[in-house]
Amino acid sequence: MAAKPLIGINTDYRATRKEHAALSFVAAGYYDGIIASGGIPVILPPLADEDDVVRLLDLLDGVVMVGGADLDPRRDGYMPHPSVRPMDSRREDFDRMLAKHIYERHMPVLAIGSGMQLLNVTAGGTLFLHLPEDCPKAIPHKDPTDLAHRHALLVERGSAMERVYGDGEIRVNSMHHMAIDDVARSFRVTARAPDGVIEAIESCVENWTAIGVQFHPEAETASALDVKIFEEFIVGITGEQPAMKLVA
Repeated sequence: MAAKPLIGINTDYRATRKEHAALSFVAAGYYDGIIASGGIPVILPPLADEDDVVRLLDLLDGVVMVGGADLDPRRDGYMPHPSVRPMDSRREDFDRMLAKHIYERHMPVLAIGSGMQLLNVTAGGTLFLHLPEDCPKAIPHKDPTDLAHRHALLVERGSAMERVYGDGEIRVNSMHHMAIDDVARSFRVTARAPDGVIEAIESCVENWTAIGVQFHPEAETASALDVKIFEEFIVGITGEQPAMKLVA
């Protein structure tokens, strides 16, 4: 039996506040999805030394880049938008360094939410900063009063998304106001919302397993099919169908 792949997971970060010391954290759905799909999760703290990041990636078989707060548009040459709520700079410093090395070495990656946005930006793509203004005809992609808000998904044939969802009506959870605008050349669009907003991308570079989804298969609002995205990612690394296990 082949050894299980080691899959890194970056973490969110909160600086010291009155109510708690500085901390890193990650939603359990990320590592539960990896475990259930036959991988071993490895939690990655926000490292500052680039040599340390390179050393760590040398030991891993793939990375899941998690979602979270917004990327700071000023880092990509854009004016900030009032709706943008940037993630902590310590996390963003690390995430951008991590994404750079993942892209340069074409390391297997599953990028979720803002993780997908960062992967696209790292490869030369661009973002919409606020869908209600940039795409006024877009359907709602976020409902602050309903964390279980969902919308339809239209998948491309011959893609990882088609292998996960197959035929039939598909609906995914949605909690974002930023989205991909120009897609980097290394990727192709594999799913959109009915309004045309990009919801999934995957690598068009030969032998590079790279999947990005704007929705959240790790969340409690995810469906059983959504969670299979983790399985699709692990299969892309190992080439073997895992025996799925339920995680309590």
